[in-house]
Amino acid sequence: MEQALPAAIVTLKDVAAASGVSISTASRALDERTTSRSAAAAHVRKIAEELGYRRNSFASSLRRGETRTLGVLVPRLSDTVMALMFEELEKAASSRGYFAMVATSGDDPVDERRAAETLLDRNVDGLILATARLDDELPRLLRERRVAHALVLRTDGISPSALGDDEVGGYLATRHLIDLGHRNIAVVTGPAFTSTGTARLAGARKALHEAGIQPREEWLIAAGYGIENGYTAGETLLAGTPQSRPTAIFAANDNIAMGVMAAAHRHGVSIPDHLALVGYNDTPLSARLPTPLTSVHVPLDQIAATAIDLIVNPGTEPLIRRAMPTLIPRQSSGTPQRTGT
Repeated sequence: MEQALPAAIVTLKDVAAASGVSISTASRALDERTTSRSAAAAHVRKIAEELGYRRNSFASSLRRGETRTLGVLVPRLSDTVMALMFEELEKAASSRGYFAMVATSGDDPVDERRAAETLLDRNVDGLILATARLDDELPRLLRERRVAHALVLRTDGISPSALGDDEVGGYLATRHLIDLGHRNIAVVTGPAFTSTGTARLAGARKALHEAGIQPREEWLIAAGYGIENGYTAGETLLAGTPQSRPTAIFAANDNIAMGVMAAAHRHGVSIPDHLALVGYNDTPLSARLPTPLTSVHVPLDQIAATAIDLIVNPGTEPLIRRAMPTLIPRQSSGTPQRTGT
């Protein structure tokens, strides 16, 4: 049986000859970074497609001293927000002619450093860090080594950062509960070592202070961002008598809020009849829970685009950019209270 010969590789020279243009003109027409809309360029691209030409973008990038790849470092992809964030980063990178690759690091700074070095060993053009610790040394090390990088969904106040305005978000969530008539309000934040946790708590405190409400310190709980952390916090807040419980809780992410819901169910506390609840991040599940969750929406697509631009267009100001969050009211926060309790 006669074996089929492999198809001949179509070169840029072949495309140029078939298009009736020079090699340099064909190269410019096919460069994904500067896609021309001229009739001549469209003709070259049409011929290239018909011939089956495939541009070696990797080789072209290497000749320019770049790989057109970006490394994204996240604690874990099992976290809904981190997974959604990476999807948006990948889309934003692709629209700018870059490829995004992800590595997970957990919460250990040593593991984070190791994961970052793994990405840098692959000659990425920059790093995007979604890891959360305020005491993280990695951004400082990257600045010292002049490695292009951006922080996403958090900031250390120095490195280029793209995030939501977490203080405004915490204020909006707590102000919503106050406007509904609640004064016995608890706040379950993320870990104290995160800029998101501290900023959302600061926003909540600001709203409480404006309303003349002195929060009970035992009702301000710093927890992790997992459902189990919310459940534990809910157990602490709801285990007492109805008179000793808060009537409203602001949970600093939707996972925490779902954990609080589970604890409330165990203690026979009805949401929203006996407890108003607000989450944060407006994850897709929040609107589809048996009791749809009021949540603070964060524009992840806008944040992702900003993070990519901070790397591919270095030196642009400001280096720290905050996107504005929006409160999305749903059933879990209930209706205005008839009394001030």
